[in-house]
Amino acid sequence: MASIRFPLGSFEPKVEPTLEERQRFIQQIPSIVPTLRQIIMKCPLSQLHMPYREQGWSIQQIVHHLADNDMNAYLRFKRALTEEEPAANSYREDLWAELSDYTEVPIENSLTLLETLHFRFLILLKDLQPEDFKRTMRTQVLGSITLDIALQRFVWHNQHHIAQITSILNRENAKLHKE
Repeated sequence: MASIRFPLGSFEPKVEPTLEERQRFIQQIPSIVPTLRQIIMKCPLSQLHMPYREQGWSIQQIVHHLADNDMNAYLRFKRALTEEEPAANSYREDLWAELSDYTEVPIENSLTLLETLHFRFLILLKDLQPEDFKRTMRTQVLGSITLDIALQRFVWHNQHHIAQITSILNRENAKLHKE
């Protein structure tokens, strides 16, 4: 069950990444939405509402969650750049996933939102100095974290959910090939 829920394993931050390692994390952001689009293009409409595991979210819910999460992460990042160790408020993502926008809004809206948001995030990141990534925010789950770790978590979180979507589609394709 853990491998289905966390196909990439749990988040393991690099506490003090080098400049090159930080750049590699940043360089992964532009590929997130194209990767999602490529995977979802292969997905029959009927599979958009299929959960990736029992009691799990559907592909549609995951895509909308990514938009909500990345908006929150971006705002937390900006607050950490402009305030002294702000609280990175959490939200009830489980309950957000049950709201009507997760079922009624086409996933294209969230993909477009993610493209725009990631573009803005990249503009922000490119002008930061190495010392900016040492700034901190306080989270309920992780405690005090640097922006270096927040950046890594941002990338990991997107890759984690892309892996979940991929696992749904791989399982469904395997079922079709058995029939």
